[in-house]
Amino acid sequence: MDFFETIMFPFKWLVSVIMVGFHEGLSFIGLPEASGWTWTLSIIGLVLVIRAALIPVFVKQIKAQRGMQLLQPDLKKLQDKYKGKTDQLSRQAMAQEQMAMYKKHGTNPFSACLPMLIQMPFFFALFQVLSGISSARDKGQGIGAMGHDQVVQFDDSTIFGAPLSATLLHNPEGNPLAVTILTIVMILAMTASQFITQKQIMAKNMSEEAMASPFMRQQKMMLYILPIVFGVGGINFPIGVLIYWTTTNLWTMAQQFFVIRRMPTPGSPAAKALAERRAAKGLPALPILSGKREEVEAAPAVVEVKSQRVQPQRKNRKKK
Repeated sequence: MDFFETIMFPFKWLVSVIMVGFHEGLSFIGLPEASGWTWTLSIIGLVLVIRAALIPVFVKQIKAQRGMQLLQPDLKKLQDKYKGKTDQLSRQAMAQEQMAMYKKHGTNPFSACLPMLIQMPFFFALFQVLSGISSARDKGQGIGAMGHDQVVQFDDSTIFGAPLSATLLHNPEGNPLAVTILTIVMILAMTASQFITQKQIMAKNMSEEAMASPFMRQQKMMLYILPIVFGVGGINFPIGVLIYWTTTNLWTMAQQFFVIRRMPTPGSPAAKALAERRAAKGLPALPILSGKREEVEAAPAVVEVKSQRVQPQRKNRKKK
């Protein structure tokens, strides 16, 4: 067992344990054990467990993204300050000031990527489990928490005539046409859901200052590059992995839609739309904070003070 296999072993075991647990639960309520749809629902259940566990990380990601957006004007001033200075000391001083700015506001550009980075080991683990199904079957072995009987069941299971362990380039037993069509459809669904999710963030949940920043120019490039990378890489993914990634993209899309509608970034089109909806209902406008920690912490106290009922003062009666 090489170093990478040693690192991935606990993730492979955890992924297979969750899948087997959902499979046994679905079989218990009456779904066929060898059905590809039972295993498909088990993969979807795996997504639900992982993404539900990542909700606290997602909250931190939202805070980090908003912090980065609010920092864009200051970052632009810092870049203008060191514009044209290419010596080593200037670059070092700029990097130090930038890191101090991130530390002061409690954010950094890497926090926005944290949920994806945490998901990647599970993604690779599922890829290894599904890719190793046929080999484990030939050797009479299990894989992870899946026994040999379950490996055989999974290897024989199909949806629309396509095995869940088949890829566009490797399909030893399934219907070639079914595998080709389903794989292409799943790749398109995976890339489209990823593109739409990022597009709705940029179109609705970013201020004009953030959209004009150099950081956002890079994000716009990634908006088109990442779907292409995943789309090209998708031809090597088993159908089960494509189902996993498409489902997690749909979760992200729904999650972002909720955040954009209910908790938009100040100054963004979504924030303006929320203010218009509240005004139409006769509700007071939400306080717009600059993102500074002291203001965020003080906001609940202000609301609490305003919500207190003013007690009537009792006048002193004159003595007769």
